[in-house]
Amino acid sequence: MKSIMLLLALLSACLTSVGVAAHELSYAVVLSGPNEAPPNSSLGFGSGTVTFDLDLVTMRVNFSFSGLQGNTTAAHIHCCTSVAGVATAGVASQTPSFFGFPLGVKSGSMDETFDLSLASSYNATFITNNGGTVSSAMNALLAGAAAGKAYLNIHTSAFLGGEIRGFLQPAAVPVPAAIWLFGSVVGMFSLSRRRRQV
Repeated sequence: MKSIMLLLALLSACLTSVGVAAHELSYAVVLSGPNEAPPNSSLGFGSGTVTFDLDLVTMRVNFSFSGLQGNTTAAHIHCCTSVAGVATAGVASQTPSFFGFPLGVKSGSMDETFDLSLASSYNATFITNNGGTVSSAMNALLAGAAAGKAYLNIHTSAFLGGEIRGFLQPAAVPVPAAIWLFGSVVGMFSLSRRRRQV
């Protein structure tokens, strides 16, 4: 009976840790010239993640890029295209560019967290076009990202409309360590029961 109670307690702990991870939505992004609309021949490349924390109401944008043909002039998230993974949309995040994005360079990186409860984290037009409130704008951005209709775009002096871009794609979520612990405990529990039966 003690073994069963221990097993149930560990199961409860595992489920609690899984619930904590469920409050973040993480998206991977791969930026390239062929991903632009229209596609271009830039050899520039970038990759990173966009993570929405639903408890803190934040968006962390973390990416790096290199090999651009022109010098950077802006970077932001656009949303929401009419069809997932194609076409263009207006700027959703702050304008004229992300705070903290390196301007006038051909390679670099950015890791900034934005408070999505503030109007300054969005393009004012995006707020107006999506219900008129910061809350409705955030919901539109979250829905667009989930539907594959939001993209990260880097604009340069060589490609004013955007040199490299990539649509936000759901990132692989690592399995919480507690699940591995739970599996180990179940295995040990089974092994100890077999030994008793022998």
